[in-house]
Amino acid sequence: MSHVKKAVAQAMLLVVGIAMLCFGVWRGEAATVLSKAIKLCLECVGIG
Repeated sequence: MSHVKKAVAQAMLLVVGIAMLCFGVWRGEAATVLSKAIKLCLECVGIG
């Protein structure tokens, strides 16, 4: 029975994670995250 509970918990967490990801994209936060990642990479290389 514990294997079933574990599988259900994993599935629920996966669904919640996908929902949060979709909500962030819907709010337009993907562009913000991408721009911050680009700036961070450029700073590590020493260009920015």
